[in-house]
Amino acid sequence: MNVDLQGIGMTSQRTRSRLITRLREMGIVSEDVLSVIMNTPRHIFVDEALASRAYENTALPIGYNQTISQPYIVARMVEVLLAAGNINSVLEVGTGCGFQTAVLAQLVDHVYSIERIDALLKKARQKLRLLKCNNVRVKCGDGNVGWSQYAPFDGIIVSAAPIGVPETLLEQLAMNGRLVIPVGVAGRQQLLLITRTETGFEEQQLDMVSFVPMLEGIVG
Repeated sequence: MNVDLQGIGMTSQRTRSRLITRLREMGIVSEDVLSVIMNTPRHIFVDEALASRAYENTALPIGYNQTISQPYIVARMVEVLLAAGNINSVLEVGTGCGFQTAVLAQLVDHVYSIERIDALLKKARQKLRLLKCNNVRVKCGDGNVGWSQYAPFDGIIVSAAPIGVPETLLEQLAMNGRLVIPVGVAGRQQLLLITRTETGFEEQQLDMVSFVPMLEGIVG
C-alpha cells in the first residue's frame, strides 16, 4: 500500500499544528495525548476525497453510516481514560476506521478492539498494520458483550452510544478501572466516566455528545 504518512498541503504538519492549537484552546491539557494526535496521520483513515479535511476538528463519514470521531472527542475521551495513570490494557468498543485505536496503541501497553462491521474492520486492520501498531488485537464482534478472554481491563472506551451502560462491560472492568462511554438517545447523549471501586461504581458526567447508536450483533 503506497500511502503518504507525512502529508502535504491540507494534510501537512502545519495543518496538524493548527488542530493541536485548537484542541488546547478547547481544554485538552495532556501533552502525551496532543503529541500522539499531532503525529498520527488521520488523513489515511478517511477516503481520499476527504483527506483535505482530515485535520479539521470535525467528524467525517467513513461509510456504513459510521463516522470518524471529531479529534476533540478522541482527545477528550483518551485523556479522561488515562488521567488516573497505570493503564496496561484497554478495551475499545467500536474500532471504526482505526484512528482512535492507533492513538491508544501509542499510549497504553495493550489494546483490544471490537468492531461489529467486518468490512470496516478489514480496512482498519490494514491501516493499523501500516502504522506498525503491533500491540493491538482486533476482532469482529458485538461490543455489548465485551471481550471476556482478555478481561479485566484497566480501561474501556466506547465509541457508540447505548441507551444504558451494558452490564457486561462493567463486569469486565478491573478494580479502579475507568470506563468512558456516551449514553442516551440521539440528541440527549451524555459522556460518562465510570470508575470501579471497592464498593461499586462511581459515575461522573462529562459532556453532552453526539455518537452513532450502539447496536447489537455483527454485520458480515
